[in-house]
Amino acid sequence: MEKNAMRLDLSQRVAGLNHRYRADDPATLVARALADPDTGRVALVSSFGAESVVLLHMVAEVAPATPVLFVDTLMLFEETLAYQRDVAQKLGLTDVRVIRATPADLAASDPLGTLHKTNTDACCALRKTVPLEKALAGFDAWITGRKRYQAETRAHLDPFEVETEARMKINPLAHWGRAEITEYIARHDLPRHPLVARGYPSIGCAPCTSPVAAGEDSRAGRWRGQDKTECGIHFVNGRVVRPGQAGNTEKVA
Repeated sequence: MEKNAMRLDLSQRVAGLNHRYRADDPATLVARALADPDTGRVALVSSFGAESVVLLHMVAEVAPATPVLFVDTLMLFEETLAYQRDVAQKLGLTDVRVIRATPADLAASDPLGTLHKTNTDACCALRKTVPLEKALAGFDAWITGRKRYQAETRAHLDPFEVETEARMKINPLAHWGRAEITEYIARHDLPRHPLVARGYPSIGCAPCTSPVAAGEDSRAGRWRGQDKTECGIHFVNGRVVRPGQAGNTEKVA
């Protein structure tokens, strides 16, 4: 099938999914999306960050064997790594895969581990975007935790969207705000990331994440002081970027 025809078919499926599930709450949408043949092979990509436990819980409730892809940039907070292990065990997720850049790519592009100081876009591509792209190659769709309220760049998210000619993104929490997230976590007594209580509403790599002051955008602590709002998994300079290099995957649960 030619690329234009593939994209048309995917666009039609995405439009149909948005229409069918437009009134669903996020938990129902997750359950139905995982079972719907129009989504194909689905993975959940999770940072195990400040609000990640909501989607992880929704997936675990209906399909705990769903592949969960966790990108370890080797620059994450130690709290994030511990939280990832604890949450996966508590929720009973059985296919958590830790994704990392290959040692060869790291040695070639960032041997001293200082690339983030001179070129954050290149660092994100090396440590996050490129390894995740390889891990996603076998999937037709992936679930993200993006929400409209998080930033202006996400203000028009739909629950289902076309990503490439052959893959879609699923954003079950697109229409939820912070109040709904907080209420869901409390209602299900879910563990919070320990850095949330220390002023980190959005948590990425340690060198490029800072606490957020009252009244700031929830992602203001990401790449503070730079003209950068996305790591490259979703956008770089307002467009999708998918470099095609190799990474490695380790199954941990």
